[in-house]
Amino acid sequence: MQEEAGSVEEPLDQTSDKTEPTVTEEQQNPAQKKSSKKKKDSVPTVDDVVTKETEAEEPVEKSEVPEADGQDSSNEAQAEDAESKEAPKVHVDDDNLDSEERAVLEQKYAELNLDTETALVETVLFLESEPQTMENLAKITRLSQDVVEECIGRLKEKYSQQDSGIEVSQIIGGWMLTPKKECFDFVKERYGKKNEGRLSKAAIETLSIIAYSQPITRAEIESIRHVNADNMMRLLLDRKFIKEVGKKDIPGKPILYGTTDDFLEFFHLQSIADLPQLDEKESERFELAR
Repeated sequence: MQEEAGSVEEPLDQTSDKTEPTVTEEQQNPAQKKSSKKKKDSVPTVDDVVTKETEAEEPVEKSEVPEADGQDSSNEAQAEDAESKEAPKVHVDDDNLDSEERAVLEQKYAELNLDTETALVETVLFLESEPQTMENLAKITRLSQDVVEECIGRLKEKYSQQDSGIEVSQIIGGWMLTPKKECFDFVKERYGKKNEGRLSKAAIETLSIIAYSQPITRAEIESIRHVNADNMMRLLLDRKFIKEVGKKDIPGKPILYGTTDDFLEFFHLQSIADLPQLDEKESERFELAR
């Protein structure tokens, strides 16, 4: 019986030995159990990684969006300022227009750009028969002088092409559309108004003397040509190629003559300084007469 009891008790003791350490470890060392759980929790899942990355990116996106919006609004404001400077509103002061017509014209000006402004300046040059200064062009077109100057530059470039028979020329301080010389030479007999071809050789010679020697008296002209200059002087005065510019301070106070703006305009000259240089013989001839 004892053996049986002992044999029976032995497995009971083994069972208690196996179960007791487990219970005792769990109860006595709870920290160890918690730490093991923490180690398991420290391994993130795929969902955790995605969530953390999304949360980390959200603040960056939010901070970037306002900056981009602010930059766009700043660029828009700068563009509006530039447009307002380049194309200021034009106020039309014209007593011949009623309020409705004035409003329509002002709206048309507001819609102008550099291309249409250039076309406007070109239109004025085409319609005007006299050279127009920058100031006159600005007044007529109601554009600023800076814009008119840029338009003139664009027109000069446009007409510089070989397929253009006209050009923008600066004459006596103003601008006008003129035929290119190489083209006009073919048709000047038909279309040339007051051109040198229609002046006699004597008139051309007289005009040349006045142009190169002005101011000059009638007597000095005759001393150079060795002939009476009355008829030629009258012709040139009628054509408005020459005019009286004063009187010479010598006995008799003879009238001094010089060339006019019509002369410069006709010969496409900016000033007398643009005249071709005389050769040495002609220069001496003009000087001896003075």
